[in-house]
Amino acid sequence: MEKMIIVGTGCAGLTAAVYAARANFAPLVLEGHEPGGQLSTTTLVENFPGFPQGIEGPELIMGMKAQAERFGARFEYATVTEFEPAGGHVRLKLDDKWVETETLVIASGASAKWLGLPREKELVGHGLTSCATCDGAFYRNVPVCVVGGGDSACEEATFLTRFASKVYLIHRRDSLRASKIMAERAINHPKVEMVWNSAPVEYLTDTEGEMRGVVLQDTVTGEKRELEVKCVFVAIGHTPNTGPFKGKLDMDADGYLLQRQGTHTNIPGVFAAGDVADRTYRQAITAAGQGCAAALDAERYMSHHG
Repeated sequence: MEKMIIVGTGCAGLTAAVYAARANFAPLVLEGHEPGGQLSTTTLVENFPGFPQGIEGPELIMGMKAQAERFGARFEYATVTEFEPAGGHVRLKLDDKWVETETLVIASGASAKWLGLPREKELVGHGLTSCATCDGAFYRNVPVCVVGGGDSACEEATFLTRFASKVYLIHRRDSLRASKIMAERAINHPKVEMVWNSAPVEYLTDTEGEMRGVVLQDTVTGEKRELEVKCVFVAIGHTPNTGPFKGKLDMDADGYLLQRQGTHTNIPGVFAAGDVADRTYRQAITAAGQGCAAALDAERYMSHHG
């Protein structure tokens, strides 16, 4: 019987591990299909407090992991495939074995949806991103594009006008599915140019492997053309990594875990932290804060229940 298991090794999971390990719980931390979370694929992080010159995403994650290990956290490469309550505690199936724990912190994050084009993975951090708040400031006075048609795409396009010389908002249809106010804000902004009935079909790079543009295909005529941009911001949504918990833990319509009274879920002893429950902010610092809160909530839960 473990005292605490933490699912995920992004900012939320690792911060929870630091706090739980310092409380002498020796938590078991599970690294799933994406160790380190989205920060592991990020280049320079400039908005995490305490690093005035910025820090590489993988370096930040490795530092957090080393800090948790120093206090006694244990790490295991395993993927949760099943989950079930078990009378005062919970059981997890890790690949092909079952483990039991008094408390569980789910910090498995959310995976950005991508376009599925060739070389996509290698271009993340080199002119391809899913977070305008994280990376917008790197693209001052150059043209960029946002791909999507919902509220997130409109919000990111509007945000990017603070930095970019031009923002192309690319949507595969001739009208946005965003709310009226968000759509009008983007469409009416002088720096935003709408690119209707278009879908990216190829990324174009320069000799150094950095983004220089995209090939767009007209969804009506099939014609192709090149659009020169220095960064492509993909804003077609995220998928929370909550598959094993469906039907057991309360979620919203999109699969994000619902929190109550801090980071508590509907099952006693189970807590949610970070992007797996946060569809609004999705920042490293807010995930870290939630990881801290989840560890403290779990510690208080164990104290209350002896």
